[in-house]
This record gives sequence, C-alpha cells and structure tokens, in this order.
Amino acid sequence: MPDLPQGTVTFVFTDIEDSTELLKRLGDDYREVLSAHRKMVRAAFGAFDGIEMDTQGDAFFFVFPRARDAVAATVEAQRVHAASRWPGGENVRVRMGLHTGEPALHEDGYIGLDVVRAARICTEGRGGQILLSEATRSLVGSGLPEGVSVFPVGQRNLRGIDEPERVYEVAIEGLEQEEPQAEPPPEPEAPAAPKEDEFTRDIDKRFEDFGERLAASIHERVLQKLERKLEGVEAPPGLRAGDDSAVDDIAVRMESLGDEIDARVRAALAKKGLTPPEDS
Repeated sequence: MPDLPQGTVTFVFTDIEDSTELLKRLGDDYREVLSAHRKMVRAAFGAFDGIEMDTQGDAFFFVFPRARDAVAATVEAQRVHAASRWPGGENVRVRMGLHTGEPALHEDGYIGLDVVRAARICTEGRGGQILLSEATRSLVGSGLPEGVSVFPVGQRNLRGIDEPERVYEVAIEGLEQEEPQAEPPPEPEAPAAPKEDEFTRDIDKRFEDFGERLAASIHERVLQKLERKLEGVEAPPGLRAGDDSAVDDIAVRMESLGDEIDARVRAALAKKGLTPPEDS
C-alpha cells in the first residue's frame, strides 16, 4: 500500500445504481460494463491524486489529500460515464458520496467514523448524483470546476451516525438528473354525511333544549323582578282572604305575565337569528 496522506483527507465512495438488475438484463455483457466502469473511475480519480483504498464488485473506496481534487475527480468520472455508450443501450449511472475529516491511520488503512460517514452519504444518493458532507462543502468553497455548482438537499439521518448530516449535491452543467417520482399523498376520506332525518332531528332537539334553557332563565329573572316589586306593597283596601275577585285578578295578572315572558323569549330568540317553533 502506498504512503497514505495524513491529517485532513477526503473520502469518496462510489457504486453503480441497481447493478444487480443491470446484470440480469445484460447477462454476460455485464462483464464489459464492469471493466469499462473500473477503467473510467480509476483514470478520473488517479488524474487528481486519488488513492484507491478498496474495490468490491462495482464499488470503490478512494482517498484524496484535497477536497477540491476529490470533487473535480468525481465530476470528471460522471461526465465520462454519461458520455459513454453501453451494451444494450443501457445507462450506467453511478452514485458518489464524499466526506472530509481527520481519521486515524491504521496499518491496514483508515479507521473511524469519517470513513463510515462517507460510505453512508454514498448510499443516500441516486445514480448520477454526487453528494457532499457539510465538511467537504465548506472546504471546497468557490473552488469548483467550470460548469459545476453545489446546492443543499437537506439533513439526512445516516445509519450508525448519531447526529443528522447536512448534505449537498453537486450539479453538473449538461448532465440531467432524474428526479424521484414522489407518490401523491392519499386523499383523506370524507366523513359520512348524516342521514337527513337524523340531521333534522338533531337540529330540532338542540333548538328545543336551547329554547327551554333560555325560557327558564328569562322566567326566573322576571319572577325575581316581580318579587322585588311586591316586597313591602300592602294589599289593596277591601282585599280579604278567600275573596274570589282578588283571586281572579291575580290569575289575570299571571296570565299577562306569562304572555310577557313568552314575548321576551321570542324576542331573545330573534336576536340569535332563530325562529321559535309554532305552538302545536
């Protein structure tokens, strides 16, 4: 293994999207795809001082001494893949994830969460995408290759990493990105409308309860006022106990009071925009 850069380094992980399905469709021709893919990645990454740490099937693990070189290498690799003709007219789309950190160096290579973070960012991508961690984005700054821009895609919860990672995507001019098809949210089920007779009965019952409560309240207030007026009022001259004319007079007054209460109830309902039911 060559001398590995120490201190701050940038890791790059790559793999082919849906490689298993691609293998099923191409059969033996997949060997040609895999060989061409490996040559393209190694040539592009090697041109920017990338060091190959590991390869398994169609996946690569590289390290770069500089974040800007790592981004430039991945951009070049994506352009070469997009411009190539593949067996069966297939599109070979590669996803790439980058993260910059200060990992520990072991005799077998780098160890630590920085390696894991870069690998997890790669798995968050789709074919044709280059995703950067916030650390890589900060180091790259404005030193991007020509025709390249970077934009945020939000925070991602990476498996095995406690804190969410703010992720950025590299946009390459001239290379179209396929947007994932978002499933439309299910339409909420409308509540079943009550049957007309149930609805009518419910309204009538509420109106009836409201009218009874309102009438009782007004009746009570009128009686209280009447009692206060009668306090201390002496009986008229000539009024005797058992006098039928006096009883008739009181009955007439009570009937008049009932009419007054009824009129006040109707007036109060009218103010509420309600029409009292007709007497049956």
